[in-house]
Amino acid sequence: MKSSIVSIENVTFNYQERKVLENINLDVPEGSFLALLGPNGSGKSTLIKMILGLLPLQQGSIFLFGQNVKKFKNWPKIGYVSQKANSFNSGFPATVFEVVSMGIFGKVGMFKFLKKHHKKRVHEAIEIVGLKDYTNQNIGELSGGQQQRAFIARALVSDPQLLILDEPTVGVDVSSVESFYELLRELNQQKGITLILVTHDIGPVTNLVTHVACLNKQLHFHGDTHEYEDFDNRQLSSFYGHPVHMMDHKH
Repeated sequence: MKSSIVSIENVTFNYQERKVLENINLDVPEGSFLALLGPNGSGKSTLIKMILGLLPLQQGSIFLFGQNVKKFKNWPKIGYVSQKANSFNSGFPATVFEVVSMGIFGKVGMFKFLKKHHKKRVHEAIEIVGLKDYTNQNIGELSGGQQQRAFIARALVSDPQLLILDEPTVGVDVSSVESFYELLRELNQQKGITLILVTHDIGPVTNLVTHVACLNKQLHFHGDTHEYEDFDNRQLSSFYGHPVHMMDHKH
């Protein structure tokens, strides 16, 4: 039986008087690929911030690699790719190599010079995400999908065992979305990285991930992909609060 990379126990969270999460229990097994689904305002980003230690626990517990998040220190084990479309400055004067290098400073320290083996690791991460030919190109000149690949490379450069992606296809052109999802599949299946994909798009789920969690303040469903396929349109519509129809995306 595989151990849990993330274990969430009885977590409840309020913003002032507004309940955002209520009694959440969720395990993410090692080597799995979890889609965390839910409409806007469902508490997905709040839960991720709590996993990353960016929001304090109010009630319940979160364990990362078997250790309480309050005591967890080995953050290079976790890579994080946030929504970049609304906040990234496309005029930022940095090459792909320089952006990816930022991900290794957690290990070597800020303002330290990268050694030969560090630079090698940066080049390897860039090649993994398919941007080798863009290594020295300004990141602002890349497409939305290519930029997200660069940010994934930045997260990968520290050799994380867990990669969390928060709505990573926001701002990515449609033609790049399928190849982007294929990259995530390869990272999970070939590199053995445990992934959490935060999304409100139910389309790619059944062909991409191993497990699904449906969150809307409460956890309405948690199971493997086959169990999720039996989660019919009526149940989904009740969960989302409006009519929903499953679409099968082929990759």
